[in-house]
Amino acid sequence: MIDFKQKVIELVSENVKELDKNEIKDLIEVPPNYDMGDYAIPCFRLAKIFRKAPNMIAEELVNKIGDNKYFQKIENEGPYLNFFINRIVLVESVLKEVNSKDNKYGATNVGKDRNVIVEFSSPNIAKPFHIGHIRTTVIGHSLYRIYDYLGFNALAINHLGDYGTQFGKLIVAFKKWGDRKVIEGNPIPELLKLYIKFHEEAEENPELEDKAREWFYKLENNNEEAKELWQWMRDVSLKEFNRVYDMLNIKFDSLAGESFYSDKMPEIVDLMEKEGILTDSQDAKIVDLEKYDMPPALIKKKDGSTLYLTRDIAAAKYRKETYDFYKNIYVVGSQQNLHFKQLKKILDLMGYGWSEDCIHVPFGMVSLGEGTMSTRKGRVVFLEDVLTKAVEKTKEIIGSKNPNLENKDKIAEQIGIGAVVFQELSNSRIKDYVFSWDRALTFEGETGPYVQYTHARANSVLSKAGIEVDENVDYSLLTNEEAINLVRLLDNFPNIVIAAMEKNEPSIITRHIVDIAQAFNKFYHECPILVDDNELKKARLLLVKSAKIVLKTGLYLIGVEAPEKM
Repeated sequence: MIDFKQKVIELVSENVKELDKNEIKDLIEVPPNYDMGDYAIPCFRLAKIFRKAPNMIAEELVNKIGDNKYFQKIENEGPYLNFFINRIVLVESVLKEVNSKDNKYGATNVGKDRNVIVEFSSPNIAKPFHIGHIRTTVIGHSLYRIYDYLGFNALAINHLGDYGTQFGKLIVAFKKWGDRKVIEGNPIPELLKLYIKFHEEAEENPELEDKAREWFYKLENNNEEAKELWQWMRDVSLKEFNRVYDMLNIKFDSLAGESFYSDKMPEIVDLMEKEGILTDSQDAKIVDLEKYDMPPALIKKKDGSTLYLTRDIAAAKYRKETYDFYKNIYVVGSQQNLHFKQLKKILDLMGYGWSEDCIHVPFGMVSLGEGTMSTRKGRVVFLEDVLTKAVEKTKEIIGSKNPNLENKDKIAEQIGIGAVVFQELSNSRIKDYVFSWDRALTFEGETGPYVQYTHARANSVLSKAGIEVDENVDYSLLTNEEAINLVRLLDNFPNIVIAAMEKNEPSIITRHIVDIAQAFNKFYHECPILVDDNELKKARLLLVKSAKIVLKTGLYLIGVEAPEKM
């Protein structure tokens, strides 16, 4: 595909020897509208070199450059040198590239031989997989797909919360009030009841907290009963979680949670002792980070038990040794910003030069209208319920608008779940928001169903045409405003995917495919496609096919299905 920006650089470089190509690249601007050109170079900086007024320099450069096949025209507007891309060359270049690459359009090998770990989702065992987990789950899944698409060896890791004092609490609660058969019939809600009951009872009887700590200590020291109960709770929880992952079409390469690193902690503490970064504080072990403007990091409690941070240090070291990662990405809420700053600094103090490759990708928090979610108080919205309701609502809509649609149940799942995922990825990940059922289930406006419907519409047009669509068309028939605006967006798609990867921000892709869908629908309404003029029909069908390919790829990269019919 032709890189028109590079062509601008080359043309200017040939005529301005005083600047190198990188300096020229830095000068290039994109005008606010296409009436002013596709690219522009302001000549103010050149005035110092040539000792002339910028508008005179721009005029001289226009004459020096002359005609060029890649640009319809090159003109000066005051001190600006404006380049207008040759529309026919642009359309032919883009549509040939899209159709030759198909679902690999925009894919590259930029990540070849580089391992990227994406840690995401990471729910706590024996606790609800609730709406608060949706952001880490869908952002992480999208990033995994984006890195994979760009040629990286991407690894999806679910760092399960399967360790810690919460298990001491659950073991105490189970032994006092639990029934194994009842729990196995409805695992998470029943374990949640025990967890809530423990906290209610502990308010009246604080000794329960001491018993919980005792049982977690037993678990850390391989007590048979504690290990058996822990393993059972982990197994029944994972079975529940996997139902949600199946609905979202998510698979993990590793489910190594916190417990996996329990036997690796002594080595970590020893290494920190050898590096001289551990300090005794009230019988506990800490890393003093005051000189780095951070509070002390607790590594080992006075009872000898380890913490989340200790396990994360062990996990980072294990991952580097096992995968030799290029990036180790943590998709975790912004309230953990301090935790990850401490983690990176401690890894750095331990002498690990790769600490900078551990990247925290934060996101804003989800809260409920009546306040924050609380597992202890039972105030949660189950993620599975949200996805199920979205599917049910979609079935109702299909029943009223298209009752004869084939595979209604499957398509309802694709649209309903797609609507929830798309919405989560439609805004910058860092924004907080309040969960509402209306917002989660809306299909109006710039939504997933809108983009999916546009994809299905393009597929319908191609099916009705009943002809083989190929690249042997008259590209000059696709230079009107509606067509060229759509082509420009298709042309920019590979840059959008790269930008989403560099910023770890899937919403860049989400917003772009909304723009493509809107441009396609404008083209569809303004430019009849199945016309009598065979050459015009073939050209427009090629553009329809190209838009369909890019919409499907964009939806795939954010973890949303693209139904052929709706």
